Amino acid sequence: MSDNQITEQQVDSIIHELLWLHSDNVDINTWDFQDLLKHSLSLNTMEKKRVVDAVPTLSQFQFDELTKVFTEERDKFRDLAKDHPEDIKKLLTKQQNEWIHLGDLYKSELENKEKESEDKVKQDEIKKSLWL
Repeated sequence: MSDNQITEQQVDSIIHELLWLHSDNVDINTWDFQDLLKHSLSLNTMEKKRVVDAVPTLSQFQFDELTKVFTEERDKFRDLAKDHPEDIKKLLTKQQNEWIHLGDLYKSELENKEKESEDKVKQDEIKKSLWL
């Protein structure tokens, strides 16, 4: 693993912080929701990202419905695993790789925001020095 490779634990941490951005009016166990989202075999990386990005605007009803859908999906895939274990293993490997990819996307976004902030500070310092 290279130094730049994000770990699964780092991804979990990033996503969990983002899930805490939900509305104060929403009662949700962020750990359970994250576990359901992380292990969803039907959503791809970008679909999971859309869910995470939408968290601040999701209502209680929307969280409840997503939780219900993810739970039903998990149950169905467990049943399928009995008859098609190799197919489910492939999906699990794909899901794990996509989770890391999702973390990479958020890590890049955070690094870009930090760089933009640093650039803004530098611009402000230059502007101040020019007015002197």
